[in-house]
Amino acid sequence: MPKLVDHEVRRREITTAVRRVIVGGGLEAVTFQTVAAEAGISVRLVQYYFGTKKEFLLATHRSVMDDAGVRFLQRWTSLGENPEPRAAIRAVLAEVLPLDDQRTEEAIVLGAFNTAAIAGLGITSEETLAAPRALVMLVAQQLQRAPEATVTPDLDAELIGAAVGGIAQGTLAGYCTREGAVELLDHLLDRVMGTQPSG
Repeated sequence: MPKLVDHEVRRREITTAVRRVIVGGGLEAVTFQTVAAEAGISVRLVQYYFGTKKEFLLATHRSVMDDAGVRFLQRWTSLGENPEPRAAIRAVLAEVLPLDDQRTEEAIVLGAFNTAAIAGLGITSEETLAAPRALVMLVAQQLQRAPEATVTPDLDAELIGAAVGGIAQGTLAGYCTREGAVELLDHLLDRVMGTQPSG
């Protein structure tokens, strides 16, 4: 009897291999051949699941966003039924920072996609901006709920999103440590929302 293949598992194996290739050599290192070799499968099998390179690149981007989304939800749920806005913002944004190996890999992969969009390498920003925009919207909603609500929550949310993206990339480049990244996040929230009370 032929072995049954879980197609979603196989697709996940391929996108995981794409991530590793990107981490090792950037987006330009990604080909059907390098992905197949990394996944330990044939080129033909990669082509069966993804007809074009762009297809498996965008599927890889979605897989990173899906993984981050699962963590966002877990962190959000852990805060209870009606989390305090600052705590909610901090918890979610911390998941964007490269504070462990998984988040570091994700930040490298997302940075490679940003570079490709800027350089016009076949990936457009419109194809990869849905998740960052949703994150900014969530931050804006929480800023509106805060007792110390700012007069420009939408702009402040955009600023926070841009700043956290910069902190993440700076941490990857060694500009600051993981601990320093968290300190910068807290300082950023202090500047936008007011200093956190001690104790």
